[in-house]
Amino acid sequence: MSTATQTVNNLRTAIIDSMGRAIAENQFPAVPVPDFTIKIPSDRSHGDLATNAAMVSARAFKMPPRKIAEILTQNLELSGTNLSRFEIAGPGFINFFYDSSFYTSVLKEIKEQAENYGHSDFGKGKKILVEFVSANPTGPMHVGNARGGAIGDSLASVLDAAGYQVSREFYVNDAGNQIEKFATSLEIRYMQLYQEGWELPEDSYHGQDIIDHAKNFAEINGDKYVNSTSEERRKALVDFALPKNIEGLERDLLKYRIKYDRWFRESTLHKDGSVQRVIEMLKEKGHTYEQEGALWFKATEFGADKDFVLVRSNGIPTYVVPDIAYHYDKLVTRGYDKAIDVLGADHHGYIPRLKAALTALGVDSSRLDAVLMQMVRLVRNGETIKFSKRSGKAITLVTLLDEIPIDAARFFFNLREANSHFDFDLDLAIEKSSQNPVYYVQYAHARICNILKGLAESGITPRDCTDEEYALLTAPEEIELINKLAAYPDEIVAAAKDYDPSRITRYVYDIATLFHKFYNACRVKNDNEPLMQARLSLCLATRTVIRNVLEMFKITAPESM
Repeated sequence: MSTATQTVNNLRTAIIDSMGRAIAENQFPAVPVPDFTIKIPSDRSHGDLATNAAMVSARAFKMPPRKIAEILTQNLELSGTNLSRFEIAGPGFINFFYDSSFYTSVLKEIKEQAENYGHSDFGKGKKILVEFVSANPTGPMHVGNARGGAIGDSLASVLDAAGYQVSREFYVNDAGNQIEKFATSLEIRYMQLYQEGWELPEDSYHGQDIIDHAKNFAEINGDKYVNSTSEERRKALVDFALPKNIEGLERDLLKYRIKYDRWFRESTLHKDGSVQRVIEMLKEKGHTYEQEGALWFKATEFGADKDFVLVRSNGIPTYVVPDIAYHYDKLVTRGYDKAIDVLGADHHGYIPRLKAALTALGVDSSRLDAVLMQMVRLVRNGETIKFSKRSGKAITLVTLLDEIPIDAARFFFNLREANSHFDFDLDLAIEKSSQNPVYYVQYAHARICNILKGLAESGITPRDCTDEEYALLTAPEEIELINKLAAYPDEIVAAAKDYDPSRITRYVYDIATLFHKFYNACRVKNDNEPLMQARLSLCLATRTVIRNVLEMFKITAPESM
């Protein structure tokens, strides 16, 4: 348990004990103690922690909150809590201030836990499957996939740090309509090499990758498939091109520092009967009906806004059926406690459908969550870059990573909450200045390394500090920085609860800001050796936290810049 959490727990116990003493002395009536909160005030000048215990007890104790606060503080014992004093504010809030022992404990905790600082057992080892990117294997990944990759991979890392057992998965859509369109596009490009009159439909794939696949296929097979049946020709082309595309997806994502635990193919759900089994289960439970030759699911009976088709009148299941089977496989067959999908915002109507189907199948639909991600715009010289995936003029993940550092891509795409629109400034991403947020954070880490190197050249090395030496850290900039470092474990838990890894990106940016502020206000190398060692300990703690965040998000922590 972190120092910050332990201090809050100690204070809660002290307040409850104080109420107990007051009840024993007949200062409060013997009634159940109301639940109260302990929070960090937005303005730290008012205190480091604040409680509303007196406010929420007014009705139960039948007295004014201010009077309750006075009685509480009269009976309050703060020894062993890492708190030194309190103040009653306004109508009855009680503000508390940390003792120097709190700051000492934080710095010791960071030193002892090192790379594990920030980790907790909050998740209790529950199994979570995070599925993200899952781009159609019909072409290269685009910028939206780049954002989804950074958010999904970072979310998985945050959940892991919060004590969950996390798996990363890519769902390969290697069946269905998009593969049919892929086959059509490949077939036409192949036939165009040998015959005239083959026109590519507007809704086909027009990218250069399709042309390249067709030419490479022809180099190996020549005109062998020109006179074959369309079915045979299309199958041969897909069997040739699709594995190459999937290999390319995996290669490109590895370049982006994303490694999945499993690549799950949609086609396996068709081959092993999972898709048909889901249909039969829904029919057997009486949750379907037929209309105009199609099989419909009674989705409105399970919270969806409208019923939807499971099997078309031609006997072919709709795209949602294998998706239902896939999520049933995640939560039932494989037994994950929670499945999280990172999806584009255009899927907002898709999740209620899946949840309705899972409920109908007897699965607790609250075990499925989705992170819906808004579009990202690329900006250069203040102008938005236009692109189209279908025309083949998209900026792909690979071309983006050829232009900007991977560190910048992963940091920038995780700067904002997933549900917010984001303008990615390509010029800023390569700028080596404090305006570039990832450079700014990395520079703070490098600056600390440089401080240590400079001191080592002068024969000065960090050593263990005594509690009395840690207590010398009293400057506002020192206290503010330690307070922020102390918050890291709780920030991880909050980010895990909200599925918001961008919270940690913003947190480490704040750490860098506070460190630069501390460095400019407080000389690390000075004639007061105990104070210098205490400040060195603060530098080392800051470096540890910055490095932990950057490495968790697979961003380099440079020692020089």
